Amino acid sequence: MSLISLAGELTETGHSLIQRVYYEDTDFSGVVYHARYLHFMERARTDYLRLLGVEQASLAIEGDAEGLVFVVHRMEIDFKSPARMDDILTIETSTEKAGGAKMVLQQEIRRAGVLLIAAKVIIAVINGQGRARRLPEALATKFLAAQRAPAQPG
Repeated sequence: MSLISLAGELTETGHSLIQRVYYEDTDFSGVVYHARYLHFMERARTDYLRLLGVEQASLAIEGDAEGLVFVVHRMEIDFKSPARMDDILTIETSTEKAGGAKMVLQQEIRRAGVLLIAAKVIIAVINGQGRARRLPEALATKFLAAQRAPAQPG
């Protein structure tokens, strides 16, 4: 039996996470409530960071000018088709840009290969005082390298 990582996996293009749709994710009509897709995408972004070895809690130091926090600055979402209870979704995340004081990520949610959601997420990089700061080069390199060299299964 194969054990699938709860954090998904790094791929040639970035990151992939599988999620099941539960009753709590749906609205009265039986389809996924639109705001729940934000939860699926947030989980995927968090696990992408985790697999890259980025520990968000250790980066964020409240009140510290050197602290580092990622916050969603802007999101563009194209809802193409609904998901329903018990669907198995694949959330794909890839890095378009990582540098300066922002990152641009592309995210897609698919069911059995069919595109349901396409999103562009602009992430602002701020310090512990809430001011913009540059993404450290080492972190930018991790995000951009993830697209070219996926981690080998351990």
